[in-house]
Amino acid sequence: MDTFRIGLYKSESSPERCVKRPLPVLNNLPPDRLQRRRSCTRCRASCTRGDARMPWPIQTTQAYAHPGGKKMTKLIEADYVVAGAGGVGMAFVDEIITHSDATVAIVDRKHRPGGHWNDAYPFVRLHQTSTCYGVNSTEMGGYSIDQVGLNKGCYELASGSEVVAYFDTVMRKRFLPSGRVEYLPLCEYNKNDNTAVSLTCGEKYEFRANKKYVDATYLNVTVPSQRAPDFEVQGGARAVVVNDLPRVIAEHRNFVIVGSGKTGMDAVLFLLTHRVDPERITWIMPSDAWMFSRFDVDPGRKFSDPVTQYAIGLLQAALEAQDYDDYFRRLVERKLVLQLDPSVRPKRWRCATFTPLELEQLRRVKNVVRQGYLEVASPVEMKMQKGTHPTPADAVFVDCAADGLPKVPMVKVFDGNRITLQTVRMCQQVYSAGFIGNVECNVDADEARKNALTQPVPLPYTDADYLRCAILNSLNMAVWLTEPAVVKWINESRIDLFSPFLDFESAEGIANIQAMGELIQQAVPKMQALLDTHEQRASAQPVQA
Repeated sequence: MDTFRIGLYKSESSPERCVKRPLPVLNNLPPDRLQRRRSCTRCRASCTRGDARMPWPIQTTQAYAHPGGKKMTKLIEADYVVAGAGGVGMAFVDEIITHSDATVAIVDRKHRPGGHWNDAYPFVRLHQTSTCYGVNSTEMGGYSIDQVGLNKGCYELASGSEVVAYFDTVMRKRFLPSGRVEYLPLCEYNKNDNTAVSLTCGEKYEFRANKKYVDATYLNVTVPSQRAPDFEVQGGARAVVVNDLPRVIAEHRNFVIVGSGKTGMDAVLFLLTHRVDPERITWIMPSDAWMFSRFDVDPGRKFSDPVTQYAIGLLQAALEAQDYDDYFRRLVERKLVLQLDPSVRPKRWRCATFTPLELEQLRRVKNVVRQGYLEVASPVEMKMQKGTHPTPADAVFVDCAADGLPKVPMVKVFDGNRITLQTVRMCQQVYSAGFIGNVECNVDADEARKNALTQPVPLPYTDADYLRCAILNSLNMAVWLTEPAVVKWINESRIDLFSPFLDFESAEGIANIQAMGELIQQAVPKMQALLDTHEQRASAQPVQA
């Protein structure tokens, strides 16, 4: 087996032919902080210093012959091997390189960081403010408040292209120049054996983690452009993915929006803001979804008081509620949740946030079809689970129905030499990854304690899931308040909505924290009783066909 090491000065496979000399200083880093593979003037063919590409972390990299003698498999060693360079993986790595001197290898199948944002529809925007999104070390967009448009009065929402550019900048200007991060894009990673294959040249890699293997892909976010539609298209009907809506908006008289989640809502708002008459829009809504008011749950750190009042309101509503349905009625009365049609009780919960102006626009669409999921689309009629509906003339079907956050079983976050990144606060995947990174670096405790601090909060799908998540959120907060390293991180974190609330430096802050802890202890048993009673009644009801 021909083994060689990619080092700073020489190739062990051809030591007599390689000029021993130090590499030049690159990116203002000294030679002992940075490696760059580049061409050697004497032994271009066999010296492993060829191919200048990017800074690599300080490590020993081996290559060994493929069993068939055709490919070389490179062994890449780092303290942390992270699968996935989406927002979740990036937020975790940011904490690692901020709070430790560890090295990290990031492998991802996309050509640039950002995960599903690379495939999102062109008019997508964050549903939470930019002030509290991304990695902790790098601000996104500043703290400007929108003065015009449907988000008027709230902190700005980054566009999809801005999000992608943000993560790309973090990689190029923070991660790689650190000399401690190795990034392998366009590679298919196998979590079972910790190997990867380049999607462009077939080069193979084997990874060894000195500390942990980190799965940043477990939640598996999916957007419509990444899969085929779930409905059949017949008779020459035209169906497009939501990404193509800007391209076809001028080509059709009518539009059928398929999907009632955040993507469907965004598509409707896109049409309305581009002066498409609401009568030209038919909205297939398998099930209405509850919505958050963006001004209450995600207004940016300068508006922390409404966020705190929202959290307290959820707990107080539970204490006052007579039963499960009454709990949601009280949430509506307190304006803690929103619904598209006040006469239709939502049954889904998909973490969507809206302003009053956006909700006002959505309610302009009256052609809402509530007959279950679309099964067959044709130019004459639409067949759904619970019946049929005429197809408008010259209509294009716009597929918005991908399950962006499919349900997966929750597993332990810390499990031996593996970390599985999951949500530890409802609907806050990227924030949760940063939180877990802080626990890994700064909480000096055993695995059981770290898992107690990072209990997964499943992504909500139904209204019952929402109540379940609210319980878990509250229980997690109660545990977090007992860990100084967590409280310190929350206080200093750019991406934590509750940062100003958890102030241990003032008497008022301590009193607020104690009051919140007491309220959680009172409310959680009541919330659990409401949920248990609801589930018992639901299980006793006959299943409808």
